[in-house]
Amino acid sequence: MGGRIEVAVGSITEFRGDAIVNAANSGLLGGGGVDGAIHAAAGPELLAECRRLREGPLRDGLPVGKAVATGAGRLPVKAVIHTVGPVWSGGGRGEADLLASCYTECLSLARDRGYRTIAFPAVSTGVYGYPKDRAARVALESIVGFLSAWDLPERVTLVFYTDGDAGILNGLR
Repeated sequence: MGGRIEVAVGSITEFRGDAIVNAANSGLLGGGGVDGAIHAAAGPELLAECRRLREGPLRDGLPVGKAVATGAGRLPVKAVIHTVGPVWSGGGRGEADLLASCYTECLSLARDRGYRTIAFPAVSTGVYGYPKDRAARVALESIVGFLSAWDLPERVTLVFYTDGDAGILNGLR
């Protein structure tokens, strides 16, 4: 991996770099978990921009597996890249492919914008119920695959809320 992937423990809202990923719901207007934390830390500018997206190109919401970038409001980054992960339904409904798409879509947006650094939360592992060990494997495989083909982003940080969650990823490396 050449040191391009890092693991951190804490709040993604404190990441300093080019972009953070928001594990959003399709409505983009905030919710629980990391989505709520990002909206709260970013302030009203983020919500206003998300509302504009919902009134325009994303009238029907952001589809699962896709990503869209917005400004970051008061966050110490240039952009928030929102993605909607799949709800876990036992693994037989394409959840792994949809989750992989979340990561590659976000990385593609970061690359296209020239971003050197991006941080991801553990997409879909909260209320969407994706098993953490399976989600970590999909995340790592998707990120490693993308980085093997592209120079940007230069560094990807996986931000976990607890040491225990971070430990799951370390077991896969």
